[in-house]
Amino acid sequence: MTGEIVSLPHREPTIRVAAMPSDANYSGDMFGGWIMGQVDIAGSIPAVNRAKGRVVTVAVNSFVFKEPIFMGDIVSFYAEITKVGRTSITVDVQVYAQRDPAKPVCVKVTEAILTYVAVSDDRRPRVVPPAD
Repeated sequence: MTGEIVSLPHREPTIRVAAMPSDANYSGDMFGGWIMGQVDIAGSIPAVNRAKGRVVTVAVNSFVFKEPIFMGDIVSFYAEITKVGRTSITVDVQVYAQRDPAKPVCVKVTEAILTYVAVSDDRRPRVVPPAD
């Protein structure tokens, strides 16, 4: 797979991590489950901030692996809220890999949409408070 070389979005990523050997398969590609976990963490950050408290993941609405992530890539996750319901928050997460420091390139590797539900301390759904 050879993806289109792109630029990172002009804003701070929600999270940025280095792809480490412990998260790679025998071929040096990152496990899909590792990527999915990082996407869930990135998506939960704006959801927690908007909900002003605890959220739980209730749906992965879409998840597309566009390109592999290789050991040593610097992976940037950009998460943005796209919809707020009564108790739910939908977040779009776009993932980019920066690779080959000698000849730097950036490719879009994953995109996903996740839905979170705001929950109270007893883990029951609660109303998302109004935006500030």
